[in-house]
Amino acid sequence: MARLAARSRRPPLLDLLTAVALLAIVALPVSAHGQPADPLPSWREGAVKRALVDFVGRVTREGGPDFVPPAERVAVFDNDGTLWAEQPAYFQAAFAFDRIKALAPEHPEWKDTQPFKSVVENDPEAVAATGEKGLLQILAVTHAGMTTDAFGQIVGDWLRTARHPRFDRPYDTLVYQPMLELLGHLRANGFKTFIVSGGGVEFMRVFAERAYGIPPEQVVGSSGVTKFEIKAGGLPVLVKEPTIEFVDDGPGKPSGINRFIGRRPILAFGNSDGDLQMLEWTAGGAGPRFLGLVHHTDAEREYAYDRQSRVGRLDRALDEAAGRGWSIVDMSRDWAAVFPSPARSAR
Repeated sequence: MARLAARSRRPPLLDLLTAVALLAIVALPVSAHGQPADPLPSWREGAVKRALVDFVGRVTREGGPDFVPPAERVAVFDNDGTLWAEQPAYFQAAFAFDRIKALAPEHPEWKDTQPFKSVVENDPEAVAATGEKGLLQILAVTHAGMTTDAFGQIVGDWLRTARHPRFDRPYDTLVYQPMLELLGHLRANGFKTFIVSGGGVEFMRVFAERAYGIPPEQVVGSSGVTKFEIKAGGLPVLVKEPTIEFVDDGPGKPSGINRFIGRRPILAFGNSDGDLQMLEWTAGGAGPRFLGLVHHTDAEREYAYDRQSRVGRLDRALDEAAGRGWSIVDMSRDWAAVFPSPARSAR
């Protein structure tokens, strides 16, 4: 009876707090050895992984010397070659070429007109020889003259049917598993993650949320002019025009960050010389910073390229990263997996 009386006098709040504590312990992800689960399981143990985990730990540790308030935890990532593959050609270029081929039956004149003739004939060298003028002609035909909604539908349809020439998988499943884990780890620790890419913003927004968990409003990219119109029946639309408004590459990336994000990042990841200024801008801020470059060194599981590549050239930025002590991800050494398994990425 005495034990029962003592039990009945136990404060109900204490029972509740004990239960909550036990639930928290049970809910905590753990490994087989009883330790917290590895937040980056596809990253091999090494200097880069340690630096990432240490950085996130330091900037989120309240009371610590490197603590960064959640509102200031901004992380920016290039897209092509940083979050998904980019060889043998930028995926948006593959989309544009496929659109030219799909539209070719409606344009018999293209059989004798460059750059369309070379696209239809699968001659990338001849396409490249047409230079910027040829590129703008291709973009005008494939990315303009339609509403933004219609363009998004076309991109979505292409992503559902197109396959990468080497891996025979949908392009938006060729995302990097280690970077997906990093994005998730950052968001779990109060970071806001952004794409800052030279790719077309409306192209990337179609798949960014599904592929990376990054919503469309957190995608910064190159953009063309759009024009507001009222269609028949009073429908308001935005029509894409064949004029480039903003190029988010090289020095355009810091400008894009300032224009569309409004905060200097504390973490930045890229993979090419086109990302150098974004990393320099991030590094120039006060307080703790993390700067990373993905170095494509794995010809067996993906591709190996850097200084001489026409796609994703990494030359000056590689030297700068080594000289400044930035983290360089050696894909073959630092990543235990490159892409998600086909079963996990199936849609």
